Amino acid sequence: MDNETHNASQLLSPHNARNLFDSVDAFLFDCDGVIWKGDSLIDGVPETLEMLRSKGKKLVFVTNNSTKSTRQYANKFSSLGITVTEDEIFSSSLAAAMFLKVNGFPREKKVYVLGEEGILEELELAGFTGVGGPEDGTKTVQLKPNSLFEHDKSVGAVVVGLDQYVNYYKLQYGTLCIRENPGCLFIGTNRDAVGHMTDLQEWPGAGCMVAAICGSTQKEPIVVGKPSTFMMDFLLQKFLISTTRMCMVGDRLDTDILFGQNAGCKTLLVFSGVTTQSTLEDPSNDIRPDYYTSKVSGVLNLLEF
Repeated sequence: MDNETHNASQLLSPHNARNLFDSVDAFLFDCDGVIWKGDSLIDGVPETLEMLRSKGKKLVFVTNNSTKSTRQYANKFSSLGITVTEDEIFSSSLAAAMFLKVNGFPREKKVYVLGEEGILEELELAGFTGVGGPEDGTKTVQLKPNSLFEHDKSVGAVVVGLDQYVNYYKLQYGTLCIRENPGCLFIGTNRDAVGHMTDLQEWPGAGCMVAAICGSTQKEPIVVGKPSTFMMDFLLQKFLISTTRMCMVGDRLDTDILFGQNAGCKTLLVFSGVTTQSTLEDPSNDIRPDYYTSKVSGVLNLLEF
């Protein structure tokens, strides 16, 4: 099995790093576990991004974390000393709003958000009315006889993303909308099991909140984040670069690497986030990146100009 693993996924080396570099016009980066962990930059990231830009490579940041909007992500990059424009950032919060837009979601209908500010801000920018979100995080329910939970019948979609304020009130609200409002859409930003919300450990990801609503509605969501190729459609429209000339760099096999493979990109796995080398080489794993290395700066260290 070991031989197969190494044939399928190559350790990044001076020889193949040059081949990868020359065959790619755009590098797509996941953020959590690749660029940063929590609010701490991963070693060597600024220098690597600077080198890639100086050599004319296009950089794009594709994140499944829906807690921030595109604008808020640009601010986060800036606070960490990295210049990234809003045009270069594609988040699952943006993808949720774009999904509603391209599918002609009626403007008069509302969107209930089981998630945070990022989703609400992107919905507003796209011209939709988002309700719920963090402000429902303090609300409670009364479980007593003859107690009817009222919900807005004009909600036509429920968007579920990472939500540190998740509670029983929100679960009931989202559940009622999906079960009782005719044709109500159930959209999941992503299904990541865990994520690096801080730099020291992993925390439950959006997959946990999405699974709760799956459980209560007995429905499966439309997932707009990675590994769904929905975001790739926008990338292609914006940058007009063939996916065969792109490399997806990520720390997670079932979202980042699968997203890259589904779209026809080259893929590079880094071990600075959730995936370890033993997970990659485990016989039960069938998602194999083209290349792997310890962290993003591996690309910089192996190339000599």
